[in-house]
Amino acid sequence: MTQQSNTQDLSKSLVGQAAVQYIEENMLIGLGTGSTATFMLQALAQRIEQGLHIKGAVPSSQTTHDLAQRLGIPLTDLATYPELDLYIDGADEIDPQLNLLKGAGGALVREKIVATAAHRFIVIADSSKLVERLISRFPLPVEVIPFASTPARKHLEHLGASVTLRQHANTTFLTDNHNIILDCTFPHGFDDLKDLNVQIKNIVGVVETGLFLHMAERALIGNPTGVQQILPADTHQG
Repeated sequence: MTQQSNTQDLSKSLVGQAAVQYIEENMLIGLGTGSTATFMLQALAQRIEQGLHIKGAVPSSQTTHDLAQRLGIPLTDLATYPELDLYIDGADEIDPQLNLLKGAGGALVREKIVATAAHRFIVIADSSKLVERLISRFPLPVEVIPFASTPARKHLEHLGASVTLRQHANTTFLTDNHNIILDCTFPHGFDDLKDLNVQIKNIVGVVETGLFLHMAERALIGNPTGVQQILPADTHQG
């Protein structure tokens, strides 16, 4: 493991421990997906071992479900509890207004469903995820029904996207919902995040995008020396 990886893991561990301090007795919580969320789950399991009681936790992916189950975190679902107190999850990019780019792990639809079911959403990350403008380091994931793959791609290209069908282990990647992901970059840029999100979601066959706009109430950013809290900037990204 490289020194950079060690540093990132330490940052993720610290921010995971900080995030679970927001979880109070008898809360219903949503559990995110990804490497930073994994550290948060481990920290939550430790708090539960030390006596914290929660009503239940809703996982945002099968991977998170399986890990939480192994760690002894009590699980529930949105059919039983359609409203949650708190959702904690990572992000691939975070801008100054706490707009997020998510979905590198492929769980964006379920993550957004769980996030919108929660009264509060705290995003956790290491400092490498902070950007001035979204879709600058990672492509924008768009989950699409397989039947609509080619028409959706054409519509996305019409919006200025360079589109790649996500692959995994030399085969087409499928989400937990059995859909595909079209990863989109915008070589010529775009004017407005909100407008871009609306236009993409209006494409028939598109299930959801990886843009989480104005959803997080705060970000906890880990670095090797501690955790920084960031609240949304007053201005809105254009």
